[in-house]
Amino acid sequence: MNITINGKKEEFSDGISVADLLKARKIRVEMVSVELNDTILPRDKFSETHLKGGDKVEFLYFMGGGVSSKFEVGRIKG
Repeated sequence: MNITINGKKEEFSDGISVADLLKARKIRVEMVSVELNDTILPRDKFSETHLKGGDKVEFLYFMGGGVSSKFEVGRIKG
């Protein structure tokens, strides 16, 4: 079956779960949120949610960081 992952069409075996997809991609569950067909999927549903042809999956990664005190609303201070 074909599904779209982060905008790219890919081929997978029928009925793969979101959890299995993450394992196949070596993505740690705690490091990603999954959007399935424009809806955020709760982590406790990853194992029981099976993908079907035409589904759109987006992996959303959260990164730490911040803004330096040198920056102020798009301008660099002196």
